Amino acid sequence: MGVYEHLEEYAGLPVAGFTEETAPDADLPKAGEVAWMVRTSFDENPFDDVFAAFLERVDTTEVTALIIGYWGASYDAEAADPVALLTGAADRFPKLRALFLGDITGEESEISWIEHSDVSPLLAAFPLLERFEVRGGAGLLLEPFRSDVLRVLRFESGGLPASVVRAVGASDLPNLEELDLWLGVDEYGGDTTVADLAPVLSGERLPALRRLGLEDAEIQDEIAAAVAGAPVVARLESLSLAMGMMTDDGAESLLSGQPLTHLKRLDLHHHFLSDAMMERVRAALPGVEVDLSEQETPEDDDWRYVAVSE
Repeated sequence: MGVYEHLEEYAGLPVAGFTEETAPDADLPKAGEVAWMVRTSFDENPFDDVFAAFLERVDTTEVTALIIGYWGASYDAEAADPVALLTGAADRFPKLRALFLGDITGEESEISWIEHSDVSPLLAAFPLLERFEVRGGAGLLLEPFRSDVLRVLRFESGGLPASVVRAVGASDLPNLEELDLWLGVDEYGGDTTVADLAPVLSGERLPALRRLGLEDAEIQDEIAAAVAGAPVVARLESLSLAMGMMTDDGAESLLSGQPLTHLKRLDLHHHFLSDAMMERVRAALPGVEVDLSEQETPEDDDWRYVAVSE
């Protein structure tokens, strides 16, 4: 997923947009054959009006995948709360299995400007969700939860609150296969520490986890050091420490820690590794698909940066 363009496919389905510009007499695809994206635009119809029209015109009892796009800028006090709208209409979506909250591009709103609230009610209102993904971290709240069916959990942010990370670690997710956390930077609310990640790295509540992403972090070297001895790594097929401020120190920790040769993929793209260290990583993992693209070369340490922040 990228933050600069809208999704074209989601949960294995092509995306069909429903916006304020969707004509009342327009032909719409069959409800269950697409992933629906509902959104408005800046200074256009209020999102709650667009969502009401969506409920009226689409047979939501057949919808399995739903994407909520732009619903109002952070400074718009009149913007509808998409969590309240969705939970209020939960009985209209009996087959919903995938929900993405915040497919909002940089042109619509910077990721750090996307205002959230407590998203926990969504997980309670839609207990059959197999995928739950959120973009944006400002004001984001999450309570620990249990789901026996959730397989993909993803938080994209330029600054993910530590309270959200701790809630994920305290949740019971026996069938979760993929977990992605964009941790971001402290300037935009990304105050997670390695200690906050300990329950995730232990893997005790994540017995089915196969792909782990701890990404976009200014503390990427510290995370790499913790990952090097983390019990959860032994069962992973894919590990991503990409998009952050990893240096040779972080890569050295990975190479001197537990074996990573069992991985199918190691994603380190957007990094600050030297050429020599990149060669060492490749040589140490000959059977692993290693992504070392986007090598960044700042003039000094003060100019290191994560891939996504503001």
